[in-house]
Amino acid sequence: MSSAPRSLWLIVLSLLLLVSSTVVRAGDSPALFPLSDVKPGMKGVAYTIFSGDEIEPVNLVVIGILHNALGPKQDVILVQLLGDKAETTGVAAGMSGSPVYFDGKLAGALALKLGMFTKDAIGGVTPIQEMLEVENLPASPTSAEPNAAAQVPLPDEFARHIAAGPGEFLVPIETPLISTGLYPETLAQFGKNLSAWGMTAMAGGAAPVSPDDADIKPGDMVGMDLIRGDLSLSAGCTVTAIEGDHFWACGHPVFGFGKVALPVSRAHVLLTLASSMESTKIMSTGGTIGTLTQDRRTAVMGTFGAGPSMIPLDVTLETLAGVKEFHFEMIESPQLTPLLVAVAAYNGIVGSPAYGEGSTLQMNAAVEVKGHTPVKIENLFAPTDQPIPAGMYVAISLQSAFERIYSNPYEIPEVQRIGLHVKELSNHRWAMIDQAWAEKTEVHPGETVSVKVMLRPYRGAPFLQEIPVTIPAQATPGRLELVVSDAQFLNRNVQSLEASSEAQLPGLEELINLVNRERPNDRLYATLLQPAPTILVDDKELPNVPVSEINILDQRQNPGGARLLWQSTVGEWSVEMHQVIAGQHVLAITVK
Repeated sequence: MSSAPRSLWLIVLSLLLLVSSTVVRAGDSPALFPLSDVKPGMKGVAYTIFSGDEIEPVNLVVIGILHNALGPKQDVILVQLLGDKAETTGVAAGMSGSPVYFDGKLAGALALKLGMFTKDAIGGVTPIQEMLEVENLPASPTSAEPNAAAQVPLPDEFARHIAAGPGEFLVPIETPLISTGLYPETLAQFGKNLSAWGMTAMAGGAAPVSPDDADIKPGDMVGMDLIRGDLSLSAGCTVTAIEGDHFWACGHPVFGFGKVALPVSRAHVLLTLASSMESTKIMSTGGTIGTLTQDRRTAVMGTFGAGPSMIPLDVTLETLAGVKEFHFEMIESPQLTPLLVAVAAYNGIVGSPAYGEGSTLQMNAAVEVKGHTPVKIENLFAPTDQPIPAGMYVAISLQSAFERIYSNPYEIPEVQRIGLHVKELSNHRWAMIDQAWAEKTEVHPGETVSVKVMLRPYRGAPFLQEIPVTIPAQATPGRLELVVSDAQFLNRNVQSLEASSEAQLPGLEELINLVNRERPNDRLYATLLQPAPTILVDDKELPNVPVSEINILDQRQNPGGARLLWQSTVGEWSVEMHQVIAGQHVLAITVK
């Protein structure tokens, strides 16, 4: 080749590369292709990564437009991806947000795929105009449920065109949940909870933080970080458009939470794993590059810069072999934080080689809430014959407490720190209340009665435990009930606000006080009840209420948070047993 033709060839090649680079990068204020100009048979190109952070063009052809597919005036462009790689992988998890161009102009983002168990490269494109609108939407979405982007039925005329069977539909492309440090045991317990949000959990990696992490362009991938530290979980999506310090991605919701503040990190694609069931990108995450601010039906949006603060979680696991500590931080989200706390706690527990399923676990947790008394959770958890690990009970207990705090109707709590200490105790520490009796059933005020309880331990000989019960001097003559029970029975049934779903409290502090007053389950309780009304006002108990006050309460139709119970607690006694106690037994006592 002569020098002149060779020079001309290099110039042409350089121009082609420049044009390609301009399309991929899309620059600030990218040129947009209006939906009204999209026609069946039109050829276009999508940009995505199959491996090695190399953004590649994927040719496509328009099949048609699905009008009002996601809702009123929310259309979807139905396309077919072309080429060897598209035929091999189909529309893979992680392709959500891959920018689609016609004539070098941005038309939208690949967001939907054809059903499951198919590698047919049929996808749905969210128009770019609908993605850009998320910036101006109100703070809260109309719904915040898993899989907020609904299934889109495929009309028969399009199904016949692509040789699909009847009843086919488009679904949001799965979001890869990139995990590092996640044990198989944890995934087995929580996999269904995570997949309910449209996320496919898979092993990933943590890439070294680089100054170039924030240098992203359309077609690159980002991770929405949920947990970081000794365990990391990030939901991965492809960037569709960048304008100034804003970016748009996914083309569908990740969770559908509306206005959010989630950290965003740079994500890297290691490879795309082809599968007949569900192809997916295998990814890793790097440094924090910004904050996700909107999570909507047609897109997610964020800004570049420093990420938001996260909640620190410190887990200390004390086993017979020694002490092991884990440190995490997680997003603050009323919908997800309770689940993420449970995942991190359980992962920390099973992460110790010394942890065994035959052990009893003692949990002590403290949750610091800004402006409020810390939430204290203390309990003992013994393994049972059910196929549920004891560590799972710890995680569920912590999750339940968080759900109560976050679901309160009074204010949005600001959790500042979580501390969890789990101690492994030898042996299976659990006993069931078998029988109970009092040394005498007729008593006088001020008299002490010995109550004997027969307990049956797990695979052991029954043993006897005594509880001295002193009848209060102010006890009125008549028949009383002496309830010998575990903590769970008392917390749920005896003068507890848990007994009524209609209880109303003045604020979050009162709810925290109720949580902190719940009885630990490693004690044996004896509670003396009398058939006299008790009024519960806010988080306070007013026993032995006169009938005149009850009539006033009825006339005012239960003002505020007042409730009426038809029993009053005369006294409560307990004995520490150093093991989980279960069951209850009721005795009749007559005061002379």
